[in-house]
Parts: sequence; C-alpha cells; structure tokens
Amino acid sequence: MIVFDRGVTTPVCEAQIGEARMDIDEAVGMLTEISELLETQVAELSPGGWSLPTPAEGWRIAEQIGHLLWTDEITLLAIGDQSAFLRLAAEVEASEDTDSIDRGARERAALPLPELLASWRGKRAELRRALLGVDPASKIPWFGPPMRPITVATARTMETWAHALDVYDALGRELPATSALWAVARLGARTRGFAFRLNGLPVPEAPVRIELDMPGGERFLEGPEEADERITGSGWGFAAVVTQRRNIADVDLEAIGDGAREWMRIAQAFAGSPTAGPPPGQRVRWRAAGARGSK
Repeated sequence: MIVFDRGVTTPVCEAQIGEARMDIDEAVGMLTEISELLETQVAELSPGGWSLPTPAEGWRIAEQIGHLLWTDEITLLAIGDQSAFLRLAAEVEASEDTDSIDRGARERAALPLPELLASWRGKRAELRRALLGVDPASKIPWFGPPMRPITVATARTMETWAHALDVYDALGRELPATSALWAVARLGARTRGFAFRLNGLPVPEAPVRIELDMPGGERFLEGPEEADERITGSGWGFAAVVTQRRNIADVDLEAIGDGAREWMRIAQAFAGSPTAGPPPGQRVRWRAAGARGSK
C-alpha cells in the first residue's frame, strides 16, 4: 500500500505476513472485531464528539472514520474491478498530488454523521464478504506489490487498530487488547529489516527474539530462543510502538541489546517514507487531555 504520514498501513512484502500461522477466516475475524469495537466508541458520539481532534494533525474523529471508509472503498475496487483500480493506481503514481489521502478522509467526514457511520458499516460488511469470497490463492492489486486476500485482511486490521488507538486517545480511553494484536505483531516483527533499510541503516546481523504477552494468556514468539537481542513485554505495547502510536518509554515493553533498542527507535510496520514515532510522554499526555476534553 502507499503510505502517507497519517499511517495508512500495509505489509512491505507479502512473504512477511506469516500467512501459514492463520487462515483467511481468522484474519477477517480480527478485522471484524477491531472494527466493531471502534464502532461502539463512535456510534453514540454527539456532533461535538465527532469533531474532537485526534493525534493525527488536522484529523478529527470524523476524518479518522472517513479515512477508514475511503480505504475500504479503494480495497473493494481492487478486489471487484482490477482494471479500474489499476487505472486509478497509475493516475496516482503519475500525479504530483500528495493530498489524496487527506482529501478522501475530509470528503467522507463531511457527510452527515448518520450517513458516514452507515456507509462505513456497509463497506466493512462488503469488504468482509469480498475477502471471504475471493480465491485465497489469488492476488489483489495494490499501489505496491499485489497481495493475497489474507495479506489484505491483515494489513487492514493493522491500519484499523492504529486508527482506533488514535480515536481512543482522543476520547481519553484505553484501547482494549484484542485479537487484532496478532496481526499487528506479525507485521511488526517481519518489517524489522525494512525499518533499518528505510532509514538508510545496515540491518544488524544479530537476530532478535520477540516474546509478547497476548490476549487470553497466549504468547507471541518469534526469533531464535537463544538470541541475546530481545524484545519482551505486552503485545499491546509492541503494536503501539511499531505503528508509531507510542514511544517505548510509555508502554510495557523492554528492548535488550543495542540492535533491539535501535529497532524500537525506528520501527515502522508500514511502507512509505520514514517517519518518527512520538517522543516519550507525548501520546500519554494527549490521552490525558482527551479524557478531560471528552467529559
């Protein structure tokens, strides 16, 4: 996927998803769960609530939902009319317009709120059916390399989780740990080398062991058990760091070893230009301000 500063997320390489560890039903289930959870937070908001600013500069809660709706629409086009999508992708690539992501979010955020919510709900349902109905071995075109349906579902889950955290922060609420953390952790773990290359840095030769506490008492384990470099802590904290929504200093996560610490400094589980996560305390302060402002 093309990625802009707002955080449209995608795997860098399809092989990085770890598809053998879950099937399409599980992947779509994760996307459905986090989407429905986010909907519970915005469905009863007053017009003033939809206008609350979020940590994404210039985006209110309405733009966050408008962006998710826009991305669902584009994804459905890629699945249902590949020729039309490829024409769109060619136009985007040839254009010097860098505002298409923001414009898509703004246009949908300008809809009457009941229409915005109903449209988002409807497109999510369409996308769910489309992902479950397409051949799992097929390739869906995108702005980057084409992806299998399970990869699309995993990327959409990560994006929705990241934007859900933006909304929860704006409301001053704590985003619960859900199955979506598995999707974000998989992408985060498999984009380690990408993060270093994106920042013009050599990828450390020493492997990293990742041990994360996940929902339901399960654990996410990645990398050699004997590795000296390690990332340990909560799956929620890891997800927040690799989506650049939290600084590692503000979550239950520990990086052991120079290479692991450097990785957590530059971690970026989405493609595009290198961007920096928040400094220590910034998003924590934002959430606290949201708690006061949403009362």
